[in-house]
Amino acid sequence: MDLDVPHGELVVFVGVSGSGKSSLVFDTIAAEAGYQLNETFPPFARNRLPKWTRPDVEHIHGLTPVVVIDQRRIGGNARSTVGTITDTWTYLRLLFSRLSGPYVGESNHFSFNAPAGMCRTCSGLGEVVASAVDRFLDLDKSLAGGAIRLPGFGNGGYWYSQYADIGSFDADTPLREWTPAEREALLYGGQAAAKLGLRHKSYEGVVERFERIYLHTSDDLSERKQQTIRAFTRAETCPECGGDRLRKAARTATVLGHTIGEMARLEITELLDLVRTIKSAKVAPVVAALTARLEAMVVIGLGYLTLSRATTTLSGGES
Repeated sequence: MDLDVPHGELVVFVGVSGSGKSSLVFDTIAAEAGYQLNETFPPFARNRLPKWTRPDVEHIHGLTPVVVIDQRRIGGNARSTVGTITDTWTYLRLLFSRLSGPYVGESNHFSFNAPAGMCRTCSGLGEVVASAVDRFLDLDKSLAGGAIRLPGFGNGGYWYSQYADIGSFDADTPLREWTPAEREALLYGGQAAAKLGLRHKSYEGVVERFERIYLHTSDDLSERKQQTIRAFTRAETCPECGGDRLRKAARTATVLGHTIGEMARLEITELLDLVRTIKSAKVAPVVAALTARLEAMVVIGLGYLTLSRATTTLSGGES
């Protein structure tokens, strides 16, 4: 390959995955530039600098010092969003606390990280952990053959006898051949089990028992239990707040006909246009600060993001 890269211009290397973009930019150009720069320092300094290996090339000339920017993802936790890490959510909360109708309260009533504002069902996460019931059973197997996939529920497991030995289920027949009522009783117990005449006081359906042991417990969870939870649950949008993370009062208050959740789901460019139309003098400082932060994100090319976007979903470049 014989390549000329111009100075003083923005150069983009594009190509399909595996075509050698990273090898050319990082392992060749950046590596040689780093090596040549290190050679200008005395041995004492070189020993304390990052080591660069010369690339396998015949000739490179005209290189300038290179700075390699690591596109490291920002990470964060489930409560961290674009709005929270940029402080735009703080100013949006202030705006709603002073201008929204009906009046809800101070800005903490619009915070999903504060008890006064968070949805009680999902604790301000916007999602709830639900049992992935479709993963619990292998319908082509019998109870004796390991139809219940959960640890401890298979043949020989601690909970196996609670289902196979009570006389209400055929342990040797594949579950696909059971009636829907029998499968429902196995999974959920309760009224479904009572309809089959199963009235053991201690009987719990597989789902009931799983949720009691793994989800509705205050005990510290071992790594094995955490792996089981990840394998047999899924995150679903909170049925109470619909993903807005907030209590009902905060979800229904509006500014310019929009709730705070609706504004958070707008692209930043759209939100900026909307905020600019607010002319109320009593929130002028808040609007100015919010506008400045939104404009900064638009200028650097992130106007397509939303304030509700979780930081864990951002790419390295976006971070």
